[in-house]
Amino acid sequence: MPSVSVRRLYQDNQQKLQMAWVAGNSGSDNRISVAADRPVLALVGHLNFIHHNQVQVLGVAEVAYLNKLEQSAQTGLDGLFDFEMALVIVANDLPVPASLRDYCHTRNVPLLTSKLESPYLMDVLRIYLQKMLAVSTVKHGVFLDVFEVGVLLTGSSGLGKSELALELISRGHSLVADDAVELHRTAPEVLEGRCPPMLRDFLEVRGLGVLNVRHIFGETSIRPKKQLKLIINLIPADDEYMKQLDRLSIRSETESILNVAIRSVTLPVAAGRNLAVLVEAAVRNYILQLRGKDSTREFLERHQAMMKDDSEHEDSLD
Repeated sequence: MPSVSVRRLYQDNQQKLQMAWVAGNSGSDNRISVAADRPVLALVGHLNFIHHNQVQVLGVAEVAYLNKLEQSAQTGLDGLFDFEMALVIVANDLPVPASLRDYCHTRNVPLLTSKLESPYLMDVLRIYLQKMLAVSTVKHGVFLDVFEVGVLLTGSSGLGKSELALELISRGHSLVADDAVELHRTAPEVLEGRCPPMLRDFLEVRGLGVLNVRHIFGETSIRPKKQLKLIINLIPADDEYMKQLDRLSIRSETESILNVAIRSVTLPVAAGRNLAVLVEAAVRNYILQLRGKDSTREFLERHQAMMKDDSEHEDSLD
């Protein structure tokens, strides 16, 4: 199960959220993870005694409530916080109630403060945790941005995926990742592709070695991440295979990755085929299909209509 430590969350967001560590240093290794019955976005929220958040945020109303309890001395926080918390953040640059500081110190619960308002702080942390805790997998292939569409080129080794990617990059498209593509499910029907830090900017081409695409083609030739929309699977093909292809097939194939259905196209690799042009055409056709336009279906409907007209014309002559 994906998780992130409080220490990592603090380090990644300290400057942006203007945070300071107040108490509970020994709880820095507390893990924030996705519960089976709760989505990522439910991990962070204002102090809640019914639906407990792993990251409890205290704004103006919550701090005022704790200060009121301190003054009345009605109950201690041990009885109030009778549940596990990974982290407590006091927002709005508010003074930390002494009882909360003591509680977090004795219970080893990290206590942070932020100068920013709580709604903005929670929005930033939710987006951060959604990225860090997304379910992920690694696929072999080359991931590209072609006409603003995330395209994953797959196929057996030696088919020329990297050479094809190099030609597409030279035609103005962008590289996201080569060889190992990290796919993260950031939403129920969204897969985001990223490149492992070690491989970022690099493309391996047989005969040329490892190329730094950013240095050769410039900043616009690289994308840090992209949503996966289309898979193009390259397969070797000979003349016999090409003859057996169903040229008028209108079947839409999909591939399931992390329970997300992704449109899939099979592209035969044969001598004399301009694969870069074919990939661009496949992407353009995918965009048209998203707009409800299917060229093959339109051709078949036109063909059937003409056959029907010819048949009616022959009947009229009889």
